[in-house]
Amino acid sequence: MPKPHVNLVFIGHVDHGKSTLVGRILVEMGMVREEDIRKFEAMGDKGKTFKFAWVMDREKEERERGLTIDIAYQKLETQKNFITIIDAPGHRDFVKNMITGASQADAAVLVVAADDGIMPQTREHAALSFTLGVDQLIIAINKMDTVDFKQDVYNKIKGELSALLTGIGYRNVEKFPFVPISAFHGVNISKTSTNLQWYKGLTLIQAMEGLMEPEKPINKPLRIPIQDIFSVTGIGTVPIGRVETGVVKVGDTLIFEPAGVKGEVKSIEMHHEQIQKAVPGDNIGFNVRGVNREQLRRGDVAGHADKPPNVATEFTAKIVVLATPTDITAGFTPLFHCHAAHEPGKILEIVQKIDPKTGGVTEEKPSSLKKGDAGVIRVSLLKPMVLEKASDVSELSRFAVRHGGQTVAAGICVDTVSLKRS
Repeated sequence: MPKPHVNLVFIGHVDHGKSTLVGRILVEMGMVREEDIRKFEAMGDKGKTFKFAWVMDREKEERERGLTIDIAYQKLETQKNFITIIDAPGHRDFVKNMITGASQADAAVLVVAADDGIMPQTREHAALSFTLGVDQLIIAINKMDTVDFKQDVYNKIKGELSALLTGIGYRNVEKFPFVPISAFHGVNISKTSTNLQWYKGLTLIQAMEGLMEPEKPINKPLRIPIQDIFSVTGIGTVPIGRVETGVVKVGDTLIFEPAGVKGEVKSIEMHHEQIQKAVPGDNIGFNVRGVNREQLRRGDVAGHADKPPNVATEFTAKIVVLATPTDITAGFTPLFHCHAAHEPGKILEIVQKIDPKTGGVTEEKPSSLKKGDAGVIRVSLLKPMVLEKASDVSELSRFAVRHGGQTVAAGICVDTVSLKRS
């Protein structure tokens, strides 16, 4: 039996140590050499502090800002599974990257600093993960060294986080591992520590080994949201994306929506190797004949021509309001981020208000929704976008609503009005 493969995203508040943790894991798993880390140390003070974080940061701009901007991929093998680590950014303006990152994740490590506790982004990322269908969580309580590895601090944060996750909608929170760690000092990552004698649970790597591969939705129609498009000399147009549902094979005819262009798959590449077919969860580049780079854009979705992606002009959705500058009312026109696409949409009406915990309707046609409310809304998109009903292709039904640089809501599409092509 091949080992299960899990796409894992690291989420949590900025400066709580996500990138440092990912770097430390890669070093302890033997994926990164100690001398690479020493090279960073030689770069002066900043290098010493950020040495593990820089393992994931590809871009010079990120190194200079000390931030993780776009999503980096690293593949590692544990004794029980293969894990592709997606290092999701934590800074405010990068929440939309977090959305496209989480929608590609099967599981998440929620990193919370022991000295800081729950912060607004902790709440926001956890709510987004729930809405985006990430149902396996590991909670890493990081920077335990800053609180002298005290058990009462761990217990307090564990209690507060359990209540938060249950309130968001997660069930069986008691089954999630809450792992105390110090990423910078390498405490309880792959080895137990005398600093945590009171803790009898798993190390972080052991918790990661317990992550399960979800069943692959290979029987659903093919959907590949496009994250980037390259034009490669001597090869042609190469879209990059992750197969969300279905199977793509060399020789298939694909249609890209809402662009409406068709092409034939000449080759597929994953992790720099040629493959004949790709299945859900595979991050691939594929060469398409008959399509120019200029005809495609990020956010287009590829599918088979006989079962094309659904292009919505209007949709009805259930949403949870995470934050609002003002209450959400009819006429509000925020940005809707779904898979790799984002388009502005106008809220036509608020159909219902819903109790977030029970799912029962509490009010018909309310005038507004405020922070913490859940409801059903009807939206008219200013430009058509691929969006699927949750009952058809749930993987492409989830979205986030952004306005004024923050995520104001997250939701799931329950019905659409599809584009009529003349």
